[in-house]
Amino acid sequence: METARLIMRKFSPDDWQDLYEYLSGEEVVRYEPYGVFTQEQARREAINRSNNPSFWAVCLKSTGKLIGNIYLAKQDFDTWELGYVFNSNYQGKGYATESAKALLDYLFLNCNAHRIVAMCNPLNIASRELLERLGMRKEGYLIKNIWFFRDENNNPIWQDTYEYAILKEEWK
Repeated sequence: METARLIMRKFSPDDWQDLYEYLSGEEVVRYEPYGVFTQEQARREAINRSNNPSFWAVCLKSTGKLIGNIYLAKQDFDTWELGYVFNSNYQGKGYATESAKALLDYLFLNCNAHRIVAMCNPLNIASRELLERLGMRKEGYLIKNIWFFRDENNNPIWQDTYEYAILKEEWK
């Protein structure tokens, strides 16, 4: 799938170096359910993502460079879940919005999607703004509903979540 500046394709095991470039950045993975990646973890993750149809590699059309990924997972009732992570060197340039719009178009027009949902940490302002640019509405504020890490006493570090969604009839 292509846009004016981007190509969205399936992952390849050969994508590990570009994947490492962004998943090794603390600022990129701050709100993700994992920590920074080592090169070996990036190699394994590139293989995992190449076998997982929910992950889309987002690449610059001009060079083919992998600059981020979008996660689209089919849920019950013709609902899909959206997620994304982008290289910090390419943030703020509209690439996440451009690629997400193209994939939402694809879901609504070709996959009979009824609803698309996304979750984000309330502290992740850039993610909230992206979801709102996509026309998604905040439907819920879940308080201390999830944890990914534990503190020094092995207690869960609870986080809040905003839940966003958009229906097919709302999509422009």
